[in-house]
Amino acid sequence: MTGFSVELRGVGVDFDRPALSGVDLTLAPGVVHGLLGRNGSGKTTLLSLLAAFRRPTHGKVLVDGEDPFENERVLEGTCFVRESGDVLGDENVKINLDFVESMRPAFDRAYAEEMLDQLEVPMRTKVESLSRGQRSAVGASLGLAARAPLTILDEVYLGMDAPSRYRFYQSLLVDYVEHPRTIVLSSHLIGELDRVLEHVTILHRGGVLLTDSAESLQARGSTLTGAAAAVDEVVAQLGIDVLARTVLGGTAQVTFVGMLGQDAHARVRSAGLELGPVPLQDLFVHLTDRSAAPADPAGSPEHHHAEEVDR
Repeated sequence: MTGFSVELRGVGVDFDRPALSGVDLTLAPGVVHGLLGRNGSGKTTLLSLLAAFRRPTHGKVLVDGEDPFENERVLEGTCFVRESGDVLGDENVKINLDFVESMRPAFDRAYAEEMLDQLEVPMRTKVESLSRGQRSAVGASLGLAARAPLTILDEVYLGMDAPSRYRFYQSLLVDYVEHPRTIVLSSHLIGELDRVLEHVTILHRGGVLLTDSAESLQARGSTLTGAAAAVDEVVAQLGIDVLARTVLGGTAQVTFVGMLGQDAHARVRSAGLELGPVPLQDLFVHLTDRSAAPADPAGSPEHHHAEEVDR
């Protein structure tokens, strides 16, 4: 499997207060990882450690088994792009491509130009004269085209409008399948990333709240969808703790954490309701709202089975 592995052991970063504390985290190579967290949770600080922009105050950071700081081999294989794009603002887009191509041996110029064309970015315009969305598109395109073994995208697509973001997600998935590497996406647009992420890590108040496969996380809960009256009746019968409820006309959907037993499944089927996976967005809000401090490993959610509802 290609791509760099990532390991953090007891990592802490102190500014005027701790930004990260006691972080133990392993990111497998060749996987699309999501790094999620509220503002101030420590996402950008953690990513800066992986890219060797700073050193930890405590603990150890390993990228592909080595300390990335002042490590030429690891740094050549790491591409860190933030929303600003970290590009030459006073030069046009074409010159930026020339510059990145000279620095990145695996850079795919044709792919970058294709992405920029799809995202409607003019090649002869100075980056500083582009719209915010176009500047984001430049950074995202250069980041993917670099084909780095560790590609880090920190909220890089926030400036794009919704159609551009979806084109970017699709391009990322297609290119990842053709050129596997380790990709770390940091974002608060969690609802848009359900279909992109393979593994999810949630940071909360400078610590790791949980880390697990996206599939396993979504299996922690479910949604019930159907006629509003039938949904409300089943929820009341089963005593389900509802995280979110939406209504459109006569149809309702509720999201809950927990696993349904056989009897509960039978009630759902007999009521004509549809059972689906829990959206990552709802699970994220639920977990971070109820958590007052970073979870310790013994008490973190990934070490507990969801309660089975079988009333």
